[in-house]
Amino acid sequence: MEACDGQDRFCCTLSHVLNLFGCCFRHEPVDTVQSVIRAQIKAFLEDDADTAYSFASPAIRTKFPDKVVFFEMVKRSYQHLYRPGNFAFGRSKVLGDEVFQEVLISGSDGKDWTAIYDLVEQPDGSYKINGVMMLQTASGPQL
Repeated sequence: MEACDGQDRFCCTLSHVLNLFGCCFRHEPVDTVQSVIRAQIKAFLEDDADTAYSFASPAIRTKFPDKVVFFEMVKRSYQHLYRPGNFAFGRSKVLGDEVFQEVLISGSDGKDWTAIYDLVEQPDGSYKINGVMMLQTASGPQL
């Protein structure tokens, strides 16, 4: 530990505090997870199977080892994610190395949906999509 003197005392003290307590604060990955989801939806909208598939977790890649098969499954089973009208992020929950993110979707068919994304942290610190559960939700009042 180096000695602090004069005008450097504040910076030195701050540095010591951050070193002592920095290990106790875990970065909440919600912004990262939302960026991943936003990027995958953008890839769907652009019919970019390569990019969309790049966000799939190893477990999803095991189920769908080919990007074309994956993309066709999304088109068939998750059309509201493939072509959303509008979407917004709702609640999120961090459980260990897993993040659950709610995405509120106004479908292009006029119906409202909630997608619950499950993302898992990878050894390199990135997050990959491990699954999505779609739920039709009641529409709000007309404005």
